[in-house]
Amino acid sequence: MSNMRGTESKRTSRRKARDAVLATALGAALLMGIVACTGATPTAPPPTASPSPTTTFTPAPPTATPTPSASPTPDPFAGLTIDDLRSREYGEGVLSVEETLAVTDAFTRTLVSYPSDGLTVHAFLNVPTAPGPHPVVLVLHGYVNPARYQTLAYTTRYADALARAGYLVLHPNYRNHPPSESGDNRFRVGYAVDVLNLVGIVRRTAGEGALAGADPEDIALFGHSMGGAVAIRAVAVDPEIDAAVLYGSSNADDRLNYERWGGDNGVPELEAQDVDLRRVSPVHHLDRIEAALSVHHGDRDADVPLAWSEDLCARLEAIGKPADCFTYPGQGHIFWGESDALFLERVTDFFDAAFASP
Repeated sequence: MSNMRGTESKRTSRRKARDAVLATALGAALLMGIVACTGATPTAPPPTASPSPTTTFTPAPPTATPTPSASPTPDPFAGLTIDDLRSREYGEGVLSVEETLAVTDAFTRTLVSYPSDGLTVHAFLNVPTAPGPHPVVLVLHGYVNPARYQTLAYTTRYADALARAGYLVLHPNYRNHPPSESGDNRFRVGYAVDVLNLVGIVRRTAGEGALAGADPEDIALFGHSMGGAVAIRAVAVDPEIDAAVLYGSSNADDRLNYERWGGDNGVPELEAQDVDLRRVSPVHHLDRIEAALSVHHGDRDADVPLAWSEDLCARLEAIGKPADCFTYPGQGHIFWGESDALFLERVTDFFDAAFASP
């Protein structure tokens, strides 16, 4: 019995081994059959695609828009400063005779006109009867309301006295005084420009026409009140003017004039900054004056303070340009009587000495 069980055990083992081989073979055959039916060839899975590098876009820097150059701010004081006035030319045109106003034994008076920066300005001319050439004096009147101004103004008597003393005298109306035409007169610079243009015409055309008896080498100014301030500005600009008489003169400092009386053009003149007035006001340019100066003031002048003339004389003394300075006791803004006669004597003596100087 025992031998039969052993044999069966061996058989069983062989059978299991055979079955295992058959199963393996069958699985392989089945697999081949499947492949044959589908026609599919087993392939390896596709390779994983490497990501393409990302292109980074860097925008170009923006093109700078050119900034237009800022235009310089116009100088509101251009043409008004002492430097500007000194750098320009004067005296275009000629003196034209309009009509004869008077003939005396000592002089002939005519109404004349001349161009001044595009304006026609009038004046009267006193020409001595005696043969020339004669030294030339411009008599500059003070403030008169232009609406009431007459060509033969209050200063006519001084123009006549100087003509009798042998001077050829011109008495300009200035712009804005009828019959002169009207024009810019900020800081009253326009008045000085009218004077400087007339001086230029005398220099250029002396010996001709209405100025046949004028000596272009001898030119002086006589200014009363506002006309004194006009004269100071003119001699600060023109170093070739020989002499100037300042009679009851307004101030060389425009600020003080406007604070006392107001400006011709209102607020803009009164509100001008000191730095700008330093460029415009003659008081800051007294060192440029080459003309001999003679200053006259009454101690009872109620219109223009005597202290203003005293201050001017002190300033001139301090910079080595002393002036002849006279005070007239008991006299007001316009002299009279013996003081007026003394004044005229001093004026003619002063002009004679100035013109005699080399």
